[in-house]
Amino acid sequence: MNSSASDSSHDGGAPPFSLLVLSEADVAASIQGPELLEPLANALASYSAGQATAPPRVAAKAADGWLGAMPAYLPARGLAAKLITVFPGNPGWGRPSHQGLIALFGGEDGTPICVMDAAETTALRTAAVSALSVRMLARDGARTLAVLGTGTQARAHLRLVPAVRQFAEVRLAGRTEERARDLAQDFSGCQVAPTFEACVKGADVVICCTDAPRPVVRQCWLGKGTHLVSVGAGAEVDDATVAAARIFVEWRGAVTTPPPAGAVELQGLDPDRVAELGEVISGDQAGRTSEEEVTVFKSTGLGVEDAAVGWAVLGAARRLGLGTEVSW
Repeated sequence: MNSSASDSSHDGGAPPFSLLVLSEADVAASIQGPELLEPLANALASYSAGQATAPPRVAAKAADGWLGAMPAYLPARGLAAKLITVFPGNPGWGRPSHQGLIALFGGEDGTPICVMDAAETTALRTAAVSALSVRMLARDGARTLAVLGTGTQARAHLRLVPAVRQFAEVRLAGRTEERARDLAQDFSGCQVAPTFEACVKGADVVICCTDAPRPVVRQCWLGKGTHLVSVGAGAEVDDATVAAARIFVEWRGAVTTPPPAGAVELQGLDPDRVAELGEVISGDQAGRTSEEEVTVFKSTGLGVEDAAVGWAVLGAARRLGLGTEVSW
């Protein structure tokens, strides 16, 4: 573990402290993904039980994107805050669409403990929460997985969702078949479908990672018993699907809080019509109630998820001796 010392004096002031800085490479070396499932399940259950806290995301808009802030508190862990920028046009010139930092603070005295890159954590925590929804809500006989999208989130979902179910068939579709084929090459047995419709029809689990401003899935494409996950900030799911399916969310504010904190597709929905995934995990709400029921998990992100992942990364990085210590 590297270290650097500050020249500043602490005479008459607060005692010095050490802050661990974790780069993107440090974070990537600390986590693989599957080990995040249980910390995330515990965090969501704690939030739904009123023990963990996470106020709605706030955002400052720029010309071509926005900066979001997501603070949270996890009992027995501490405080955390993620700062994340979302600039959809970035991939066009070689930059990630999502960039940011996670900061961790002691829960007893608020002392800064760690700052880490949030690119890898954001991708993996989103996919891991989707995987939790598949574990809790997909029907037992689910054997075909369909992923829509070809970006960072699609890659993370192809990596993590099969960790909770054994799929006999994995399909992928994107806006261009060429990009889909490039991504599919990294996943053995992944089949490329020519259209979103062809990818979705007959699938048991459908994951939308497109960030599309208009629906990419139609209710008429979904078979009985399908579990659908939407992680894009846009309107990926059509109104007919929302009306017909059972809806699950990370927090009920997804239907009452405007975007970017809430879900575009769920605005105006009765909060009593949705269930929180944490409630299903803890057994306070029923999950799937029949083999034929269509279930939808709409992910908007929640600060306790980033807190859970951040603390998990910190623990792993310390064990591995990664990062740079900065003292002042």
